[in-house]
Amino acid sequence: MTQPKISSIAYLIAEPVRAVILITLADGSSMSAGALAGAAGVTPQTASSHLAKLLDGGLLTVETKGRNRFYQLAGPDVSHVLESLAAVAPQTSSWRSLPNRSAHELRFARCCYDHLAGQVGVAVTQGMLQQGFILERNEREYVLTRCGIEWLQSLNPQAGEPCLHDHVQARRCLDWTERQHHIAGPLGTHLLETFCQQGWLRRTVGSRAVYVTSPGWRAFKLHLGIEHLRHLEAPLHAVTPARKTLMPAPVAS
Repeated sequence: MTQPKISSIAYLIAEPVRAVILITLADGSSMSAGALAGAAGVTPQTASSHLAKLLDGGLLTVETKGRNRFYQLAGPDVSHVLESLAAVAPQTSSWRSLPNRSAHELRFARCCYDHLAGQVGVAVTQGMLQQGFILERNEREYVLTRCGIEWLQSLNPQAGEPCLHDHVQARRCLDWTERQHHIAGPLGTHLLETFCQQGWLRRTVGSRAVYVTSPGWRAFKLHLGIEHLRHLEAPLHAVTPARKTLMPAPVAS
């Protein structure tokens, strides 16, 4: 019986520069060696050395486009490992002091590979719990309720079926900046896609950051009771009592 080489993977992730490279790619994007070098604060030569090791270890893949090579995570499992490690690792003061705008934006709302994370991701999860759209099945999963299924179908009647089935997993993902859970798995993917299609969220090119639009704030308050978070450090809370009736989706302007 073969044993997984956990120590070799742990060795690759443990190096600080490689850890930054992996976290930078955790939204599923692809980036050049130069861009990753800038994100990690090292020279292109140093970044190339680390990228070669990550490729050899199976944590990254690379695609060549003309003269350029673009790197990305080998799959969502790698992102899940990174998020899990970050959630249990000691939190440095940098995420609390937030020295730059980019860090503020990532903590506020970001893509965690294929789902919404950060303060807004946690707020959406709390709002859906209060509205009765999801329930905590156990320590690892949420379950979408009948009310939740009807709500999602009202937002997007053409929604793909997979995440609307009761048996599909909605994973509880511990947010590594907020230390609270947000929704991952097929349901998390579906929510992010639906919110973007509705014009409530807007992704940014070349960044994991996600922005909430003005129609998005109105919709989040209407549907989930989430107040407009006017300051990145503001605590998240759903102030509207849980409603038992569905409200029509606001028209994105």
